[in-house]
Amino acid sequence: MATVYFSSPIMSKNRKVSAVAGKNTTLLGVAKENDIKIPFECQNGRCASCMVKVTHLDGERIKGVALTDKERDVLKSIGRLPEKEEERAYVADIPPTFRLACQTIVTDEDLLVEFTGEPGGA
Repeated sequence: MATVYFSSPIMSKNRKVSAVAGKNTTLLGVAKENDIKIPFECQNGRCASCMVKVTHLDGERIKGVALTDKERDVLKSIGRLPEKEEERAYVADIPPTFRLACQTIVTDEDLLVEFTGEPGGA
């Protein structure tokens, strides 16, 4: 079980929700199941409208899912995947700060997910 905290200036207060690990649910899926309005368009990892900032809250026990090729390409093209973070993602399996909510699978770790409410804003 994962606990996901959603934070955005468009929400009246932060939301804490539980997500079942191993269900292969994306962050966007968890948000939609809980009526949290992360902007999205394509849901295919190409438009970056669902970009979020993810903070892993379990200290050194980071289990984030690797970047998909689409996600890596899109984040690089908009300047949200610095070389250092891209290298860490591939060498040490440490996920980058910014992710696409439609591509990021929830694992059994606690997360803080921040978004602005504007498409592509994180």
